[in-house]
Amino acid sequence: MNSTQSLNPPTKTRNDENFPVASWLIPARLRTHVHDFYLCVRAADDIADSAEIVPEQKAALLKRMDEALQGIGESDDITLHALRHRHSAEETDITVEHARHLLQAFMMDVTKQRYRNWSELLNYCLFSAAPVGRYLVDLHGCGEEPKKATDALCIALQILNHLQDCKNDYLEIDRVYIPEDMLKAQQIDVTALNASHSSKELRSVLDAVLDRTDELIVHARHGPSLINHRGLRLETSVIVAIAEKLSKKLRAHDPVAERVELTKLENVLCALKGIWRGLVNS
Repeated sequence: MNSTQSLNPPTKTRNDENFPVASWLIPARLRTHVHDFYLCVRAADDIADSAEIVPEQKAALLKRMDEALQGIGESDDITLHALRHRHSAEETDITVEHARHLLQAFMMDVTKQRYRNWSELLNYCLFSAAPVGRYLVDLHGCGEEPKKATDALCIALQILNHLQDCKNDYLEIDRVYIPEDMLKAQQIDVTALNASHSSKELRSVLDAVLDRTDELIVHARHGPSLINHRGLRLETSVIVAIAEKLSKKLRAHDPVAERVELTKLENVLCALKGIWRGLVNS
């Protein structure tokens, strides 16, 4: 066995995400392909986020996964999910570039610990989040028109997740996605995350990030109406509702003091709200 194989951290499940993966709204014939894509990028993300693997080893493992997506390199425990997605992509005639773009972002995570401003964070999210929506749009044969809106939705979800994990990311892997210029504007720095609760200044920063994120969500609301596949349209509408609710909850609760996430009931209500919107606006 290759010595790096044991370094592959356990892959998170679909329940660790803010949005459903391969839900019942997606046609059964496509769910396996969506799940293969998810497992591929989740495995790569887990490598990049591991606190046990040193940067050099992370880079080597991610490179091997990228090679597997391209059809080169050997098959083993590290490349398993990448190879499965490659086979899925060949079967569905969907490019592997969406997954490769995500791997580019995870490779960036290996060495990049801070983001200077909002524009730099958005550029990162174009690689770390937007390809998920683009893959789903392509898989469902919905063309190019919805992609700007799905980009906005995926980026918004990514930033909301960054806020949920802001304290743990800082303490466990010294990575902070809150733009530095926003912190400086309140005369604080990343050490403000190492507290029992958010200071007044940090709360102002979190709200400023949420203001920008809400602008993305507003743009994302137009996305479902541009999607001609009924199942994906409803799925996207549900995810918009989840993003809206999570943003409101992050304003009302302190992610430095507690893990802020939606309850099962809130998720159900978001699903009902999203499906209703999707049906009314179809």
